[in-house]
Amino acid sequence: MTWEQFIYFAIAAVLLWAVGAWAAWREKTALAYTSTIIGLAAFFSFILMMWISLERPPLRTMGETRLWYSFFLPLAGIIVYSRWKYKWILSFSTILALVFICVNLFKPEIHSKTLMPALQSPWFAPHVIVYMFAYAVLGASTVMALYLLFFKRKTIADEEFDITDNLVYVGLAFMTIGMLFGALWAKEAWGHYWSWDPKETWAAITWFAYLVYVHYRQIPTHKTKLALWVLLISFVLLQMCWWGINYLPSAQGSSVHVYSLPS
Repeated sequence: MTWEQFIYFAIAAVLLWAVGAWAAWREKTALAYTSTIIGLAAFFSFILMMWISLERPPLRTMGETRLWYSFFLPLAGIIVYSRWKYKWILSFSTILALVFICVNLFKPEIHSKTLMPALQSPWFAPHVIVYMFAYAVLGASTVMALYLLFFKRKTIADEEFDITDNLVYVGLAFMTIGMLFGALWAKEAWGHYWSWDPKETWAAITWFAYLVYVHYRQIPTHKTKLALWVLLISFVLLQMCWWGINYLPSAQGSSVHVYSLPS
């Protein structure tokens, strides 16, 4: 399996996800489930074959993490749809997945079998996979926040805010697990659980930002719009933690997490 074959799997998956999104709007629930799940299976089959071909988890480069993110977005979408039957969530998850797929298609990266010794830890794969799922779920909560802030014409219902909260709870829980896996990985690879390098610092900032949202929502007199803005700011910080760190001068040559570092 080579990266050049990705486009065929991507087209098949996106078309299936689009059919699932259309079916959700038409209230064809069985078709929405079937089409979306088959699309997920098709996309994951490419990830699995890349894993076998590279003889390592496809998690080293930014392109490879975008691959997982593109997979987890529709997965998070179908989970939200199955729980709350929001018709639009599959459309949004498909569009967001398409954006990341297009980035990978138009900006391909070199995918070699080489892994630096630190990335050969058994904690590396679960750390990144759990984080990518957390990012996808928190992305869905961001979509909800955007919808409630800018597109909701009527008063926000408690149920809609509950959906947003539940997505944040799930995303934050998986982010916490991912951080714990990362600490175990760091201990094995570098001899310490946490070193406050630029990537870890931004990870902590992001985690605390979502924690602020969770606690602020528990205040009886909280302001709805302010809470949603906190959620949007948290997602911006998440993007900084995920890929923005690669462009910070402070991270160049000092962060072991920057993907551009030589292997």
